[in-house]
Amino acid sequence: MPVVRLYYQDMEELVGASRDVIMSRLAMMGADIGKKAEEDHVDVEFFPDRPDLYCSEGVARAMRGFLGIQTGLPEYNVNPGKIVLEVDESVKSVRPIIGCAVVRRLEFNDAAIESLMNLQEDLHWGLGRNRRKVAIGVHDISMVVPPFRYLAADPERRFVPLDFNESLSMREILEKHPKGIGYGHILKGFDRYPLIVDAHDDVLSFPPVINGNLTRVRDDTHDLFIDVTGTDPVVYKALNIVVTALAERGGKIESVLMKDTDGKRASPDLRPSSWTVQAEEANRLIGFDLSSRQLAESLEKMRFGAKAKGQMVEVLVPAYRADIMHSWDIFEDAAKGYGYENLAADLPKTVTVGKPNPIEAFKSEIRELLVGLGYLETMPFTLTNEAVHFQNMYRAPEGATRVMHPISELHTILRTSILSGLLEILSFNQHHPLPQRVFAVGEIVLHHKTRTNLAAASIHSAASFSEIRSLADSVLRELMLEYEIKPSEDGAFLPGRGADLMVGGKKIGCFGEVHPLVMRSFGLEQPAVAIELQFDDLAMC
Repeated sequence: MPVVRLYYQDMEELVGASRDVIMSRLAMMGADIGKKAEEDHVDVEFFPDRPDLYCSEGVARAMRGFLGIQTGLPEYNVNPGKIVLEVDESVKSVRPIIGCAVVRRLEFNDAAIESLMNLQEDLHWGLGRNRRKVAIGVHDISMVVPPFRYLAADPERRFVPLDFNESLSMREILEKHPKGIGYGHILKGFDRYPLIVDAHDDVLSFPPVINGNLTRVRDDTHDLFIDVTGTDPVVYKALNIVVTALAERGGKIESVLMKDTDGKRASPDLRPSSWTVQAEEANRLIGFDLSSRQLAESLEKMRFGAKAKGQMVEVLVPAYRADIMHSWDIFEDAAKGYGYENLAADLPKTVTVGKPNPIEAFKSEIRELLVGLGYLETMPFTLTNEAVHFQNMYRAPEGATRVMHPISELHTILRTSILSGLLEILSFNQHHPLPQRVFAVGEIVLHHKTRTNLAAASIHSAASFSEIRSLADSVLRELMLEYEIKPSEDGAFLPGRGADLMVGGKKIGCFGEVHPLVMRSFGLEQPAVAIELQFDDLAMC
C-alpha cells in the first residue's frame, strides 16, 4: 500500500487541529499508522483505492471533514484560462488521452515539494500501473510560451531531458537516461513517440518517460503547467487529484482549452458526479440504524455533498474521488463518518470450532522458513498479461486462462507462475538499497486448475547460482525431501545456470540465475537469482 509521510507541523497548519487530535482520529478514517513515529513526522499507509489520500493535502482535506471542522463537498474554482493545447491526430494511436491544467500563485516549502513529488510517483503506481495507463508531468510554465502541441514525433527529435546537460534524441533517451531505461518498454513497437512542445518548439515533456530540463520545477517556481497523459480515462481522475491537492496549498486553478479533431473542451473538469442512495439499503449493508438525515450527515463528514429527501439521500461525489463505482462504496464511507466505534458489539448467533486447513498450516511453515532465511514476503497480482508473463520471461505461452472481458490490457490472464510478479516488484523497487530478497506464496491457475506455488528471488551485485542453490537445499532439507537436480531448459534462466528440481521422478520446480534478456525486459540492472516450487506437490510429499 502507498506510504504517505505526514509532517506534524504541516498537518496542523493544513487541518487546523493539534497533532494529538489528528493522530487520535487518523486510524478511524481508514489509515494504518506506522509503528514508529518520528519526532517530526509519521508514515501512514492508505488502501490503494483512495489515491486522493496519497498526499498530505488530501489527508488534511479528509481530516477536516472527519473532525467536523469543514464538512460537505469541497469547492474549487476553475478560472477560465487563455492557454491552448492542440492534440495532433498522430498521437492518438500512441498515447491518446491527455488532460491539462494550470495552477498559479503557489508558495512551496520543503513539505509541499516532497508531498507533490511523492503524490506524482504514487499515482504513477496506483492509478497509472507504472506509467502505462497514466503519466504525470509538472512544469514551470514561466519557462515556455503557449500555445502547446501534443503530437507523435520522430524518435530522432532531440532535446535536453530532465537531470541531463546534453541534448539527446528520444531514441537515445530510452537507451541512456535512467527513466528511459525504466519506462521505454511502454513505447516498444511504436515508430513515433509522444511529445509536448510549446510555440517555439521547445520540449515540455516526453510522456510517459521524462520531462524536458527546460521546465524543471525550482524553489522559486510559482506557476505550474500540469499534463497527464495515458491510455485510460482514469487520466482525468489523476489530473483532478493533483490540481485539487495544489489548490489545498493555496494554488489558483486555471483551465486549459484542449483542441482536437473532436472539438474543444476545457480541462480540468471538477464537476461532482450525482448519486441517489437509500438509507434502508445502507443500513442493511453496514449494520447501523441510520435515518436519511444521519446518513447525509455522515457522508458530509467524509467530504461528500449530501441532502436527505425522505428515505433517499442525494449525494454529490467530489471529482477527485476515483474509487466510487457503486452505492456500496458510498455506504462504506458513511460507516466511517458515523464511526465504527459506534457499532454495538453483539455475540454471534452460532458457535463453531475451527481448525487450521492443512495447506494453510503448511504455507505458514514455509513463510516462517523463508523469513528466517532473510526473505521478505510480498503479494504479486494474480492477474497479469502475456507480455509480462511470457514474453518478458522468454517462456512459451502455455496453460494460461484468459479473462473473458478484461477491463485493462494489463490484466488479461491468470498467472501460471509467480516469478514474473516478483521480478516486477524488484523492478518497481530499484530505488531502495540492495540486496533485496523477496518471496511469495500464492495461487496460480495452470491448464484451468488452481494450484499453490512458492517463489523467491534475490537481487544484488554478487547474486549467483550458489546462493539460490543453497536456498533450494535449505527449503527441501527442512521439508525432509530427497531430490535430484537436472539441467533446466527454462528460458527464464541462463543456460548452464538453471536447474530443475525432481522429487520421485517428477519435476516440482526450478531455480537458477535469471537470464540477462529477462533482466533487461524488467529493467533490472543487477544480477538476480530465483526459484519457484509447486507448493501442492511439496505439501503432498
